[in-house]
Amino acid sequence: MKKTLVLLVSALSISGAFAQTPASSSAAPAMTAASNADKSARREQHVEDRISYLHQQLKITPQQETQWNAFADVMRSNGDTMTKLFQERRADKNISALDDMKQYAEITQAHADGTKKLVDAFQPLYDSMSADQKKLADTTFHESPPQGGRHPHRSGKKAAPSSDSTDKS
Repeated sequence: MKKTLVLLVSALSISGAFAQTPASSSAAPAMTAASNADKSARREQHVEDRISYLHQQLKITPQQETQWNAFADVMRSNGDTMTKLFQERRADKNISALDDMKQYAEITQAHADGTKKLVDAFQPLYDSMSADQKKLADTTFHESPPQGGRHPHRSGKKAAPSSDSTDKS
């Protein structure tokens, strides 16, 4: 019975995809724009959630708020830059492979530049931290973010041994 129900639901959902009329496909650009706005809003919310999490986790003091705000502003700016670049990338549907690679290079460079700005903004904050706060920062930045978010540099898997530690020849 369950198999039959699953097959029926699958068949109906597939047939619905093929039964679209030209009128319903004209709504696609509006749906895409709404979807992109939703993605942007979620990305902005993710940045704000991360800022709030770090503020709480690092136990930022009132005396550190100026340095903290500079760091948080860089996080927001980096998020805005990356959102803009990814929106531009999604908007270009018919680009050449070369232009696609150029866009990817631009995104990668923006990420590297943003990371440098983030380090520069974090340095004064880190320098102002107590020893306990520094331990918290060291631990927090090595852990995965809360709520299932992924750390951009860690997959949760242990790194494979490097070739020079295993290859003695």
